[in-house]
Amino acid sequence: MAFTLALRRRFVADHFHDLPGFVEARHGHNWELEATAALASEAEEGAFAAALDAWVAEVDYHLLNDLPALAGRNPTAELLAQRALEHLRGAGLDARAVKVREKANYWALCRAGNAQ
Repeated sequence: MAFTLALRRRFVADHFHDLPGFVEARHGHNWELEATAALASEAEEGAFAAALDAWVAEVDYHLLNDLPALAGRNPTAELLAQRALEHLRGAGLDARAVKVREKANYWALCRAGNAQ
């Protein structure tokens, strides 16, 4: 029996923006991530949760600009959603989408097939 599962995780991280036309001083957010994956069985739920927790551990309580995986990129909600989706797919999961909420009214969604 195949099904789609969504999991949510929260994390805290700082970032700043330093690009032409988009400059902001260092500041932090209480981020929220929601990931969905197609699973072939309930047995895959643990692998999905573990892979998601591993990605969150990489960003939780860090300055995103200093992370090697984000080097040279502007650490936006869009980039975080893309990187989390790539991480889950790299772990062998059929991840379908990742949504990252930066503020109550601001979130970014990255769907499989759109990650670049």
